[in-house]
Amino acid sequence: MPAGKLQVIPLGGLGEFGMNCMAIRWGDDIIVIDAGLMFPEAELLGVDIVVPDLSYLLENRAHLRALVLTHGHEDHIGALPWLLSEFNVPVYGTEFTLAYVEGKLEEHALLDDAVLNEIKAGERFKIGPFTINPIQVTHSLVDCVALAIHTPIGTLIHTGDFKVDPTPTDNRLFDLHAFAEYGKEGVLALFQDSTNVERRGYTPSERAVRARFQEIFARAERRLFISCFSSSIHRIKLAVDQAFESGRKVALVGRSMTESFEIAQDLGYIDVPDGLLIHPAQMRDFPPDKVCVLISGTQGEPMSALSRAAVDNHKHARIQPGDTVVLSSRIIPGNEKAIYRVVDHLFRREAHVIYEDGSSPPVHVSGHASQEELKLIINLVKPRYFIPIHGEYRQLKLHGEMAAAMHNSVGSVMLIESGDILEFDELGARKAGKVNVGRVCIDSNSVGEVVEDLVIRDRRHLSEDGIVLPIIAINKLTGRVETSPEIVMRGFGGSISDDGFMDAARRTVMNTLESSSDEEKGDYGMIKEKIRQDLKRFIVKNTSRRPLIMPVILEV
Repeated sequence: MPAGKLQVIPLGGLGEFGMNCMAIRWGDDIIVIDAGLMFPEAELLGVDIVVPDLSYLLENRAHLRALVLTHGHEDHIGALPWLLSEFNVPVYGTEFTLAYVEGKLEEHALLDDAVLNEIKAGERFKIGPFTINPIQVTHSLVDCVALAIHTPIGTLIHTGDFKVDPTPTDNRLFDLHAFAEYGKEGVLALFQDSTNVERRGYTPSERAVRARFQEIFARAERRLFISCFSSSIHRIKLAVDQAFESGRKVALVGRSMTESFEIAQDLGYIDVPDGLLIHPAQMRDFPPDKVCVLISGTQGEPMSALSRAAVDNHKHARIQPGDTVVLSSRIIPGNEKAIYRVVDHLFRREAHVIYEDGSSPPVHVSGHASQEELKLIINLVKPRYFIPIHGEYRQLKLHGEMAAAMHNSVGSVMLIESGDILEFDELGARKAGKVNVGRVCIDSNSVGEVVEDLVIRDRRHLSEDGIVLPIIAINKLTGRVETSPEIVMRGFGGSISDDGFMDAARRTVMNTLESSSDEEKGDYGMIKEKIRQDLKRFIVKNTSRRPLIMPVILEV
C-alpha cells in the first residue's frame, strides 16, 4: 500500500439541504464531486441563490484537476457557473446532465470556454491518480450515476442521490450487481445519501404514480393541468403517454418546463407522437376535455406560470370552474405557505385540486431511498467506513446510528459536516482539522453579484441609490385601493424633487394596481412583487438608478 494520505472534504451539503459539493484529494491532485446551490431562507432578503464558499479550492487552485457530476439537479450543478468562472477545469457528466449544464453555462456566457466530457455508466475513466467508475442508479431525474472512485489506498463509493427503483420508467435498471461486486472486492468508504433516512420501508417505484394518473385522466371532465418539477422527466413522460391514450392534446406552459421537455425529447427520453403537442395559444381551439397542460410552478413561486394562472393573470393558461389541477411533487420544507396560497387561489377558481395527500395510489413518489433501500446498499457494499452525506444534521446522525447498528456490514461510522477534513491512510481514518466553508449569497438580478455581507450590501445600496417606499392602503374586505398611493423616497436625491416625477411614479403604481385582479391584490406577496418590478423599471428608465424598493401594504 503506497504511503500517503487521502483527504475527503465536503464543502457543502452535510448539515444542510443543497449546496452538495465534495473535494477528494490525494497528494497534489484534487477532484470535486458536484457543485450545487441552495435556495435562500426567507430572512436572506435580496438573495436569489446560495452557493458554497470555494475558498479551499481557491487556495489550492493549482491542484484542482476536474469536476465530476452525479446528476443534473440544481442542488448538484447549480453552482457550476461560479466554480467555472474561477477555475476552467474539465467537467465530467452523463449525456442528460451535460445537456442541463450547457444551458446553464450558455446563460452565463461560459459555454464557449468550458470543457465538457460525457461519461457513461460502466465505462471507467481516469483523472490523475483516480480511476472513476460511474454506476447506474435510479432517481427522480434520468441518467443519474453513483461514483466508485479508485484511489491508491482503496475504493470510495459516492452514491449521489438515489433510490432503488426495480421498475424505472426508462427501463435503465439500478445496477445492484456493481455494488455487490465492489462489496466482494472491498470498499474503503461508502458516502450515502441521507435525505429520506427518516422514512421507513421502501420508496415506491415511479411506476406507482401511473395508476393515479390513469384514474385522474379518466375522471377529468374538463381541462387537466399537471404541475411537477421540470426535471421530473419520468413524470412528464407519464403525463404525455396518458394524454395520448386519452385523446388529449398537450401544451407546455412555463420556461423551465419547455426547456426540460425539449432536452428530454432531443435525447430520446420522451417520444411525442405527431400532432400531440400544441402551442399554448391553441388551447382555446380544442374542447376542454381534449387538453392537457404541463405547467411549471409547483412550489408556488410568486411569478411562476401556475401562480399567475391561479389568479387568472396568465396569457394562455386560464383555469376555469371544473378544470382539474394536479400538483405532482412534494412540498419542499419552507415552501408550504406559498404552495397553499396557490392552492387557495385554485379553489377560488372552482378547480378540482389534487396534491400529495397520502392517498394510494400516490400522485407523487420521492426520488430518494428510504431506510430499507439504504440498508440494502450498505449490506451489499460492506464498507470499512460509512459516512452519511446530503442532509441536515439530524438526518446525518440518524443515518449514522442506523448504519452503526448493522454490525456485520459496517466497520466504523464517521459523522462529519461541511468543512471537516476526513483523512484516510494505512492506519485508518480520522478527522484531521477543518477548512473554511460557508455560504456565498448571489443576487442574480444584478448579473450574478455576490452578496458578500448582507448588511454591508444593503448599506451600500441605500447610500448610493436610497430607498423608495410605495405605501398603498387596501380595504381588507373589498380589496379596493382606498387612496392614491403615497411614495416616500429617502437618500434618492437629484431630479426626483420635481412633482412631475413623483406624479408619474404614483401613476405607475396605480396602473399596476388597476391592471391587477382583486385576488392578486388580496395576495400581498404577489402584488408587492408586481409593484416593485414595475416601479423599478420606471425608476431605472428615468434615472438610471436602482434604489431599494420596499412596497408597504396597509390594511384598512
